[in-house]
Amino acid sequence: MHDLADSVESMEQLAAAWRVMVLDRDPDADVRDLPGIAVRWADCRFAFWNCVTLTEVGTDAGLLEQRLNEAAKIMRSKKRPGFLWVFEDLLDDEARAVLGTAAGKAGLVHAFPGTGMAGDLLPVPEPTHPDLTFVRATADEHLQAFADINSRAYGFPLEDGRDGLARSTLWKNQVYAYLGVQDGTPVSCAATMEVEGRLFVMLVATDPKRQRRGYAEAVTRKALHEGARATGTTRATLHATAAGAPVYPRIGFESNSPMRFYALKD
Repeated sequence: MHDLADSVESMEQLAAAWRVMVLDRDPDADVRDLPGIAVRWADCRFAFWNCVTLTEVGTDAGLLEQRLNEAAKIMRSKKRPGFLWVFEDLLDDEARAVLGTAAGKAGLVHAFPGTGMAGDLLPVPEPTHPDLTFVRATADEHLQAFADINSRAYGFPLEDGRDGLARSTLWKNQVYAYLGVQDGTPVSCAATMEVEGRLFVMLVATDPKRQRRGYAEAVTRKALHEGARATGTTRATLHATAAGAPVYPRIGFESNSPMRFYALKD
């Protein structure tokens, strides 16, 4: 069990950041704060922008079952698939023990694990990497490259990733999104954005053919460096997949709540 305040911060950062991301895709998107559930659903092809998360602290087993059924009903009402994000440390001991069983009864299947992370680590020095130059994503072709790297890394069709970022004025101007470029080819990417006084890290990815060379860490440091320099923030937060989690402690992040991502059963 981690510090509960850090776990609450992690959940609240998701809800706040995804409100901005989802409304950027569609000003009429489903953005609601219901009892115990935050809905942040763009209903676009990029599944990460289709999100429901549980928000109550100390949820017991009975309430968990109710909320999972409510979340699944919301997800089934949508055109495009997405994920339910569950921050395990917001549940009480009994609810955590029955989470998998209760999710299955609600028609949900565990998609992949993750972890919330945060740290008072800013500013960070401007990074260098012998293989990379860094380019800020300020044009449509940059956003397409950023989206394509994420699609390849996470196994999405290219058009799904592009639907999440294409032609975004927000990403070109208010997000500190950077590409790591090797010999003229974008191979890694990371983004930061100020969210309620923190610098929130998003969509870190490396082309699968060029992983394990320190590219993700370098481009994440670049996005943190530039975001902190522009905003003056000193604390950063993120949500890591299991594959990406080893990168961030080297930068200064510490884990808080373990997370589970759920999708609807086929």
